[in-house]
Amino acid sequence: MRPDTLAGLYVIDGAMATELERRGADLNHSLWSARVLAEQPALIESVHYDYFVAGADIATTASYQATFAGFARCGMDARRGRELLQLSVQLACDARERFWAEPGKRAGRRYPLVAAALGPYGAHLHDGSEYTGDYAAEKSALMDFHRRQLAVLAESNTDLIAFETVP
Repeated sequence: MRPDTLAGLYVIDGAMATELERRGADLNHSLWSARVLAEQPALIESVHYDYFVAGADIATTASYQATFAGFARCGMDARRGRELLQLSVQLACDARERFWAEPGKRAGRRYPLVAAALGPYGAHLHDGSEYTGDYAAEKSALMDFHRRQLAVLAESNTDLIAFETVP
């Protein structure tokens, strides 16, 4: 992607979790929306699509809470974690292509972007520290925590990486 393609204002999609809950998903789980990613991926793709139709120029993937540590606590191995991270990007890309294939809906719009979401270390701790940054971890541990996720997301079809809720 050329840097000049990012000129101007962009509308980012809305809250994934709020919309998933509105559609009946139960997010009362340590994986939050990443649970829906594993169990109801079509629902996530549908939310992305509807945000594009509503005017979003950028979809943020459902990978905020998708961490190798979180998946491991729920009995998923690293291979499954990698698949789910990749799936988070693929679902947003699929929604974008479905939206873009409908000329009447995309008239006058620029081709939408997909931003792979990378949540903060504290999100997987479930203690509110994602908002404060008060982590009982060394800088090197924080870097190691994010490195694997970032590598998977960077190798995907994403256009951008969105570092979310960085205190």
